[in-house]
Amino acid sequence: MPRGSKDKYTAEQKRKAEHIEKSYEKKGVSENEAEARAWATVNKQSGGGERSGGSGKEKPATAKKTDRKESARRAAKTREGHPRTSKASHGTQTVDSLMKEARAKNIPGRSKMRKQELVEALRKAG
Repeated sequence: MPRGSKDKYTAEQKRKAEHIEKSYEKKGVSENEAEARAWATVNKQSGGGERSGGSGKEKPATAKKTDRKESARRAAKTREGHPRTSKASHGTQTVDSLMKEARAKNIPGRSKMRKQELVEALRKAG
């Protein structure tokens, strides 16, 4: 299937993209840009074309949904100031989050500590 072909999309996906494209054009976006945005939106919402054949990388709908949720969860962690890894690095956390963690580990003198001192105390506490 050549790039840009929409053969793998369902009729519902095509209708949705057309509707989104018209909406963008009403807002004054160029025709090409509106089409690109519309298909990007459809791909984000449904994970791409869903008809069989072609790439060989087809996932079941439940796997797509799980992957989207996990991606959103990782992105939210990043916005909180934590890296995407499961174990957050103390150096990238905010003072507030370090303070909460220090409180949970009952580290004495935490209220008077600076960020670097909190990081060191938390590393020692394990």
